[in-house]
Amino acid sequence: MDKEVIKALRVVLEEGLEATLITVVKVLGSVPRKPGAQMLVFADGTTAGTIGGGCGEADAKREALQVMTTHQAKKYSLNMTADIAEDEGMVCGGIMELFIDYLGPQCDSEQIALLENYFVSLDHGESPLLVTVTESNEDNLGKKMMIIQKDGQFSGDLGSPALNRAVLENREDSSGKASFAILNLDDSLHRCGNNEAKPTVQLMLEPPVCKAQLLILGGGHIALPLAGMAEILGFEVSVVDDRPSFANPGRFRTANRVICNDFERALDELEIGTQTHVVIVTRGHRHDKVCLKKVIHRPAGYIGMIGSRRRVKSLFAELQGEGIPEERLQQVYSPIGLKIGAETPEEIALCILGEIINVHKNPDKKIIRMA
Repeated sequence: MDKEVIKALRVVLEEGLEATLITVVKVLGSVPRKPGAQMLVFADGTTAGTIGGGCGEADAKREALQVMTTHQAKKYSLNMTADIAEDEGMVCGGIMELFIDYLGPQCDSEQIALLENYFVSLDHGESPLLVTVTESNEDNLGKKMMIIQKDGQFSGDLGSPALNRAVLENREDSSGKASFAILNLDDSLHRCGNNEAKPTVQLMLEPPVCKAQLLILGGGHIALPLAGMAEILGFEVSVVDDRPSFANPGRFRTANRVICNDFERALDELEIGTQTHVVIVTRGHRHDKVCLKKVIHRPAGYIGMIGSRRRVKSLFAELQGEGIPEERLQQVYSPIGLKIGAETPEEIALCILGEIINVHKNPDKKIIRMA
């Protein structure tokens, strides 16, 4: 769930407003957003989040306002053919299947209470999975919800103990790497594929938004625009340097955290997970080596290091001689950034962020090192 949508949903619950939540659950062809994209529509027509801007979003909003009138969730197939798109100067030609859910005073009190508990869980630093019925033979679309914690504990009810168990048993395979997923079950509540017969029950599995983190090792000229651009893109930014004149909040006003410490000691204390993107842009070979050795075996989502091909090749050879496997080093993006002819610090920062976004959005894509 997008952070902007979460923020708006909190307002809906706290102020007792009416709204509808649009979620992309399936796509076919050329479309602007992937499954899991969401947009919240308020009664006055204002929105939070987006399912793709032009290309039919106005049509989706009209459907959402109708749901607000009926108070009944629905599925809607948004056909964004080229004829529709041409009116808006955009090229789309696919179909997005949307689930439009009503939220407001006419909701069941249990549903409201469950959503409130969901936000309490987020505030406590937990990682709850929100499960919603989006297709069923019964009239319970959007009304039956469940929150599942990492340890398997759950609250809420999907309509029957058997369905609750089926979701608990299948949630790991469906959610994959903490990403949005659709779970289809047949009449025996066994999992069925997207291309099989129409499922008896379809459920939407939403993990909480996990904010991407950017860890910049080195506070020099590239780090400054890199931190600023990353903040605009929604990254949680940390900067580390051992020089007080470079590592200070006055210099990095947009960073969430600025650490002035020895690189090795700082990295010993920092948590690096799959949502952490590490950029090594220190002032010299020795510091690059220290940083890379400290992060190479950590589960970072991305590790990139600046340097010429000759310098990188030499450093990798040193590290291999010290026992770091070649396959680990091959996972490092170095020379860093997309090859766009960047020269200035701002251009280099842009090409680094472009590469990070590509890796972040396509985690299963095969890594291709630049020649």
